[in-house]
Amino acid sequence: MASILTPPSEAVDREVAAAISGGGRDARGLAFQTLLLLAMLMALGVLVWLLYSVIDGALPVFSERSLGDFLQGKLSGSPARFGVAQGIIGSFWILVFVAVFSFPLGVASAIYLEEYAADNRFSRLVNVLVRNLAGVPAVVYGLLGLFLFKGLLGGLTGGSSLISAGLTMAILVLPVVIITSAEAIRAVPQPLREGGYGLGATRWEVIKTQVLPYAAPGILTGTVLSFARALGEAAPLLIIGTATGLLTASGGSVMETLRGKYTAMPMLVYVATKRPAEKWLPLASAAALVLLVVLLVANTAAILARNHFEKRRS
Repeated sequence: MASILTPPSEAVDREVAAAISGGGRDARGLAFQTLLLLAMLMALGVLVWLLYSVIDGALPVFSERSLGDFLQGKLSGSPARFGVAQGIIGSFWILVFVAVFSFPLGVASAIYLEEYAADNRFSRLVNVLVRNLAGVPAVVYGLLGLFLFKGLLGGLTGGSSLISAGLTMAILVLPVVIITSAEAIRAVPQPLREGGYGLGATRWEVIKTQVLPYAAPGILTGTVLSFARALGEAAPLLIIGTATGLLTASGGSVMETLRGKYTAMPMLVYVATKRPAEKWLPLASAAALVLLVVLLVANTAAILARNHFEKRRS
């Protein structure tokens, strides 16, 4: 009797869909679904074509030189000696600045806006400004870095140095970290907070033991996206004065390295594309392929870490 009174959920769904569509097929819905599928296939096709063109362009380089030789090579005017070692080191230090400055400041700002700030005109204004800053072109942040870190604070940063580049990139991705972290914190179910308060926990204890562990996967995803943007941007580095010519290795201390001349992976692609295409275009593709592999490894690590936090959360 219970099976007669309680129809299967699939049957209910079919009856409801038939009632909404008047008993016929939803032609507009099918057309919209088809357009969405075509849009997805077009996006995937562009991505596959891009990857194929980069890999196909890089094959001549790796057929003539070993991968280790290309990775250990330095910025050189000779195609046979050109490599990406200095670009990898420069990009690494830029990401260190982004991680040290953008991640804690962004997450702390998101926690304050979502958990402590009152819903008033000031907090709403701050949210609007942060979202607008996330859409500002990267070249504008390059101008900010040129004026602030290279000009006004040039005596401390060393001018066109890794410190200037790292701080500029940290400011560039800071709005993205704030927005993604705030969205992840906002998605935490309210009963988790109420349960913590019901047990007598303070607001900070609730945030530390309930909110942040639940929001960690979303925060981590947004942080990796910001890292990817910082790793691939070239316009701010060009404005600040990244080295595009010969760059001698620095054997000094860490501080001397941070205050000295540098280059980064996007700049190596730019350098190779500005030279005669017959010899240098394959090198540009090879440098771009290395950059894509680095991003892929970072995204894979983020996915694994996110899955780990989700398992702990469940």
